[in-house]
Amino acid sequence: MNDKIKDTEANRFSGRVRRYARVGTNMGGLAARMAGTRFFGGDADHDRNATELAAALGGLKGPLMKVVQLLATIPDAVPPEYATEFAKLQANAPPMGWAFVKRRMTAELGAGWQKRFASFEHEPAAAASLGQVHRAVHTDGRNLACKLQYPDMESAVEADLNQLGIIFSLHRRTKPAIDTREIAKEIGARVREELDYYREARHTKLYDGIFADNDQVRVPEIVDELSTKRLLTMTWLDGRRLLEYREHSLEERNIVAETLFKAWWYPFSHYGVIHGDPHLGNYTVFEEGGRPAGMNLLDYGCIRIFPPEFIKGVVDLYTGLRDNDDERVVHAYERWGFKGLTKDVIEILNVWARFIYGPILTDRVRTMADGVSPSEYGRKEAFQVHKALKERGPVTVPREFVFMDRAAIGLGGVFLHLGAELNFYKLFNGQIEDFDIDVVARRQREALASTGLSLETVASPQ
Repeated sequence: MNDKIKDTEANRFSGRVRRYARVGTNMGGLAARMAGTRFFGGDADHDRNATELAAALGGLKGPLMKVVQLLATIPDAVPPEYATEFAKLQANAPPMGWAFVKRRMTAELGAGWQKRFASFEHEPAAAASLGQVHRAVHTDGRNLACKLQYPDMESAVEADLNQLGIIFSLHRRTKPAIDTREIAKEIGARVREELDYYREARHTKLYDGIFADNDQVRVPEIVDELSTKRLLTMTWLDGRRLLEYREHSLEERNIVAETLFKAWWYPFSHYGVIHGDPHLGNYTVFEEGGRPAGMNLLDYGCIRIFPPEFIKGVVDLYTGLRDNDDERVVHAYERWGFKGLTKDVIEILNVWARFIYGPILTDRVRTMADGVSPSEYGRKEAFQVHKALKERGPVTVPREFVFMDRAAIGLGGVFLHLGAELNFYKLFNGQIEDFDIDVVARRQREALASTGLSLETVASPQ
């Protein structure tokens, strides 16, 4: 990959100041009023404040929207009124114009960069919170996707994470049910990782190795010579968007959902790796003979690699809940590193656990959640847990849970969009059959080593 170009966009004070000014302009008056009511406490009009805050954040391009969307999936990280509004935010941002794109590409690949492509489309094919994607054609004829990061994102991320720290600090004064300090560390580490396209390239290669023998899951090939820290070039995967299948037959919707289930759970149960951002835009479906044949996995910025002990805890909690084995359930929470556990707290945590595990605990064909809309999936249970823990907290939640819970909620929402009806119990038990923590640990070490990744760099706080 191209690492010879001088990095002129490292985290800079001037960039942070500009970001603070933009955030402050959008949020100043609202923040003052919220602070006057002890932010999340007191007699604040939460519905009004939440709507106004979401509107203010919605005009900002960059990581802050990604952060608040994460908060919306964590019970008690923010009040339910805020979670509902935050979940509506879209990470998409206004695209960079062609003149701007040319300057960005010159900064990454140098003058004359266009000669390195047979063609490069001026208009982006997709725009997201940290960058945008352009279609291109390699000089060897391959169709390409070029993911180009917006300017000054590193400064924007640091400024936004500082703002997040202030929000969490204010939140802790209200005696919350959940101690958010570990959550803040995890969000910071993962969002910073998404800035590093070198790392995303390694994540992509990791998944390519994991699914090398699976014809139903396709992973793009990284083009190293056309990639940098802020430009990621990969092969283009043709496919149809998931939502296009909502009106298809139940059989075809189930094929899509089952493939997605395996594409998500197989890396976790066998390698301790999850795709931490399972929303509709990160997948497309490829067809054969006019029928869905498999899944394209498109984005690898938000990948979470877990210690094998954590995967063992997931399996133990599942089998404990399935078999009504209270001792195994408690041992699973302890294995994960939960602190502040009592009998009452464990019973409350089990409410959330039974919701997350619910579809895989009963041996029957079912929807992910009967009569629940994708946008409301998990809201009722999260609020129930929040209320109960408020009386007995705070509970320190291990940082790994931020993206595990987010991924579970996101994946469930996709299944609800599709209206799939599957035996999730059989699908899940097929993934953990013959689970052996030592085998997973060995398999994970070998896969990470082959792509230049390591568990230590993931686990260490920033």
